[in-house]
Amino acid sequence: MSALSALEQALENRWEALWARITGKEPVELLDALRRECDANAVVCSEQLVMVPNAYDVELADSVHEELTRHGSGVGQALTDSLARHAERHGYEWAGPLTVHIARSRQVPNGRYRVASRVMQHVSADGFQRPA
Repeated sequence: MSALSALEQALENRWEALWARITGKEPVELLDALRRECDANAVVCSEQLVMVPNAYDVELADSVHEELTRHGSGVGQALTDSLARHAERHGYEWAGPLTVHIARSRQVPNGRYRVASRVMQHVSADGFQRPA
């Protein structure tokens, strides 16, 4: 493992520990759900090119959303950074600019969160908001 990879892993571990302290829960489940969504939607275009969706929508139950946003607005960026490191480790290419949008939802199936992905050429975190 190179020094840079070791540093990235240490930073990711530190982030997960901080998230666990803030939320009182392990962040591994949500991060793993994002990684699974990425992996499940990977498209092998050639031996050298594996494309993955670039826009990820994380819907959180009211209580989870409130807890995360109470501690700041950097959660979406932290999840984006973690997903970017995951893709880099696997050699994935994004279908466009990567973003993770966090939203409140009263209809999450497991009472905590739902993760979905799609390919969007021009995207920003604000671009995920659905019409009322």
